[in-house]
Amino acid sequence: MRRRANDYRRPARRRFSHWIYASLGLFVVAVLFLFVVHHNHNEDRVEHPVHEEDSRMERDVHEKLNFTEEILSATSLSRQLAEQMTLAKAYVIIAKEHNNFYLAWELTSMIRSCQLLLSKAAMRGRPITLEEAEPIITRLSSLIYKAQDAHYDIATMIVTMKSHIQALEERANSATAQSTVFGQLVAEAFPKSLHCLILKLSADWFKRLTLQDLANERRNSPRLVDNNLYHFCVFSDNVLATSVVVNSTISNADHSKQMVFHIVTNGVAYGAMQAWFLSNDFKGAMIEVQNIEEFSWLNVSYAPIVKKLLDVDSRTYYFGENPDVEPRLRNPNYIALLNHLRFYIPEIYPQLEKIVFLDDDVVQKDLTPLFSLDLHGNVNGAVETCLEAYHRYYRYLNFSNPIISSKFDPQACGWAFGMNVFDLVAWRKANVTARYHYWQEQNANKTLWKLGTLPVGLLAFYGLTEPLDRRWHVLGLGYDLNIDSRLIESAAVIHFNGNMKPWLKLAIGRYKPLWESYINLSHPYIQGCATS
Repeated sequence: MRRRANDYRRPARRRFSHWIYASLGLFVVAVLFLFVVHHNHNEDRVEHPVHEEDSRMERDVHEKLNFTEEILSATSLSRQLAEQMTLAKAYVIIAKEHNNFYLAWELTSMIRSCQLLLSKAAMRGRPITLEEAEPIITRLSSLIYKAQDAHYDIATMIVTMKSHIQALEERANSATAQSTVFGQLVAEAFPKSLHCLILKLSADWFKRLTLQDLANERRNSPRLVDNNLYHFCVFSDNVLATSVVVNSTISNADHSKQMVFHIVTNGVAYGAMQAWFLSNDFKGAMIEVQNIEEFSWLNVSYAPIVKKLLDVDSRTYYFGENPDVEPRLRNPNYIALLNHLRFYIPEIYPQLEKIVFLDDDVVQKDLTPLFSLDLHGNVNGAVETCLEAYHRYYRYLNFSNPIISSKFDPQACGWAFGMNVFDLVAWRKANVTARYHYWQEQNANKTLWKLGTLPVGLLAFYGLTEPLDRRWHVLGLGYDLNIDSRLIESAAVIHFNGNMKPWLKLAIGRYKPLWESYINLSHPYIQGCATS
């Protein structure tokens, strides 16, 4: 077979080499493209973490800057500024005292600049730089050197500051003493309206002989010694306050005719007290008024308190102007006979078996259930006050004295006078009045306790007191502004103990209506005296 000419043969090898070259070209282009993309990606990965790291470090610096630590740091500019500012303040005072007001003004101006810079640093959260602090530090240093050059040296400053502190302490002590004295004067003084009421009622007592005849008739009433009735006693020279005590008791009781009130007052208020209770209606309750000056048995030979009243040293202590005695200890009420008469109740009412003692600054609800309480053989039924540590025995008595420490528990719970149920049979059996006399004689030099009737009461009734439910007697309305209203509402007796008595202008306004609600404001004497 004839072969074709060369011009007609297939160029196989030439086509194969063209494909190879084309593939190699495409591969090179792809490699170059991938190289460029990969290189750019790596640059982004490197740059982004750097920027993120920088921002994170700035954030950490801002968050971790503690300005308090900065001020306390021994090497910080903030501390140096603060110390210079404190020193400059001291020199301002000294410069003013030496009439160098221009220097004082310059120091004050730089102190303000220093305070402003410190405030800015605290607000922005970054330390003060040297460029910011240097002008102020330099100027303050110059002014402080100027002050020292004017002989306002450290020794002068110390002496001056000591004299300032001493003067301030003396003024503070003087102000405290004056405040105590003025507070006591206000608390002890009778308001003009009460004086007016006593004068009007005393005039009635002496003018209206029928009142005196009625008083003589009631003096022998069998109800006064009937132990089947409810007996209450109040010892006071305040006519209006005593009237509120009686009125609040009978207004809240179901059987007021079964109530007997035994009132003892002094010679000044006796006529007024008689006239008031004889000329007003108290819902059939029996009311007896006695004059303490007619108690002939209450004399020097029997009662240590009477002896103390006549003692020159005691009178100087309580009634004088001795600067060595604290003003609060010089209250004459602490040795007033009416105040100590509570320790002689069995002698005043020898035929009674049980009685409720009430202060003249209390308002109460129905108290007849008190007479059915079991005192478990004890003499005194009282509400304990040791919910706080202040009312433990060691707060009232001197336990450094062996006479006290050997017989009493310093952690024993105190209790309150003002509403007390007394079993007079148990009282006479335990001879509590003799205990009271013993402790009064032991405290002749005032080393066992300082003031009041409660400390000696804690001693006399020690081991003879039955604790009552707290709701029977809520205290503090004469000094505590934050007593829970629910506690007041649930209380049988609310006690205005303290200097802010409800009949005074300084009474706590929140509690005063509780007391005033039992006053007959339409009575002509009360109206006339209130406007006089």
